[in-house]
Amino acid sequence: MKAAVRQNYGPPGVLHVKVLQIPVPKKNEVLIKVKATTVNRSDCGVLTGKPWAIRLFTGIIKPRLKVTGSDFSGLVVAKGDDVNEFNISDEVYGFFDQGIGSHASYFCVSTKRAILKKPTNITHEQAAASLEGAHYAFYFLEKVVLKKDDKILINGGTGAIGSAVLQFLKYKGFHVTVTCDTSYVPVLRSMGADKVIDYTLEDFTKLDEQFDFIFDAVGKSTFGKCKPILKHHGIYISSELGPYWQNPLLALISPFMRNKKVKFAFPFSIQRSMAFINELVEKDQFIPLIDRRYRIDEIATAFEYVMTGQKKGNVIISFS
Repeated sequence: MKAAVRQNYGPPGVLHVKVLQIPVPKKNEVLIKVKATTVNRSDCGVLTGKPWAIRLFTGIIKPRLKVTGSDFSGLVVAKGDDVNEFNISDEVYGFFDQGIGSHASYFCVSTKRAILKKPTNITHEQAAASLEGAHYAFYFLEKVVLKKDDKILINGGTGAIGSAVLQFLKYKGFHVTVTCDTSYVPVLRSMGADKVIDYTLEDFTKLDEQFDFIFDAVGKSTFGKCKPILKHHGIYISSELGPYWQNPLLALISPFMRNKKVKFAFPFSIQRSMAFINELVEKDQFIPLIDRRYRIDEIATAFEYVMTGQKKGNVIISFS
């Protein structure tokens, strides 16, 4: 089987596609034949070991897992003796943000991880693309209490997180403004956005209106820049730590701020977020945005593209 392997943390150049033996599942594991996976922002952190705090979970000096990959969709082709939840030939998908070694033709995963049977109304590529960004989007929304008439702005509506937040908010019936570049304005309108701001033509922080919540889904703005367009008790949330790692600190002192505040989401149970994602997928209320497709032999190129920060939605590694 082919797998993307690295021995040390580093840029995409440390990755090499090698031929390895197909693994044998342990008692509580299933062997997955991978049909599709993605290269996402979590994968970039696991590959580079940056920000450094990620190494507390993935290995301080060297990565514990040599094969990259954090999500997948595929077929169960073998299972351990203690596995009763899944059968051979089941179509399944799953995610673990610290890495599960899914950038491979085959890999083993414990049934204790977030793994579910794939809904029949989506493809394997769509299933793989439904996980990482949507997981963080779910915890964005868990962090705030939204009211019916709240006005919400998403900075970066074409990212994996932003496009998921948009669809989740529209599912819940909220008025949503999003930013994107010119070519994706029709796409986000088709996803239900009430107003789309082309950031190549207009700076959203200079708008002559205010919002109850600003979700910075790409982490390319700051609380300081967004304060003028936040209402008196408005909340700013970013998907990133901030230029000076200020967002978690601002969130800690927010209870002492008199009006406008910062929240910072720390995702927890992937099982919870995935259950919600799965429900919306089955209802045809969430379709992930897909940007580009690569083969496993092109995975270093896929990482390089994702690291430019220019991807739209999800970048797929297809084994079909």
